[in-house]
Amino acid sequence: MKHMSLGALPMPAGAAAVAALEVASAYLPPALLNHSLRAYLWAAARGTADGVSFDPELLYVAALFHDFGLVPAFDSHTVVFEEAGGHVAQVFAAGAGWPAERRERLSQVIIRHMWREVDVSEDPEGHLLARATATEIVGKDAEGYSAAFRADVLRRYPRLDLAERFLACFQDQAARKPGSSADSAVRAGLADRVASNPLDASAG
Repeated sequence: MKHMSLGALPMPAGAAAVAALEVASAYLPPALLNHSLRAYLWAAARGTADGVSFDPELLYVAALFHDFGLVPAFDSHTVVFEEAGGHVAQVFAAGAGWPAERRERLSQVIIRHMWREVDVSEDPEGHLLARATATEIVGKDAEGYSAAFRADVLRRYPRLDLAERFLACFQDQAARKPGSSADSAVRAGLADRVASNPLDASAG
């Protein structure tokens, strides 16, 4: 991917986007908030570069809410974290005046970010968010972004203690929810993959 300017990416500025950032800033710790904002930037850059037609507002709100199920206030003992996050996002979107079909799409995008693959033709926002979060957590496809773009993103939204915080969240989810996506990730060697994420080496 050729170098892309952050200023060239679509940044939603409507009422729903503004409110989503306000809510995310209130509930997410700094590392997870920055992670969510970076996820949107990786996703939007990938979509723009690959010519994927996506809904910036839908993708942005999904990125901000995709980890809400890891936050103690919204953690659920009955469903996996991505489903819990989808429920919270639907409630938010209802308050924002989104129609039922769009609220359901938002939930789907959040749930599917934990899928191994999401068909871009069926769900472009889910596809982009899944790829972006894999880049964020384990560095998958990070080399697909120019060094300059990576540096710009990390400068704007530093990684802080994301690696330690995120791994602890997933290990906790895995212990309490056997068979969940988090459990599968931990058993598949998430700790080693997080530790070798090139984005953290770049940030350092």
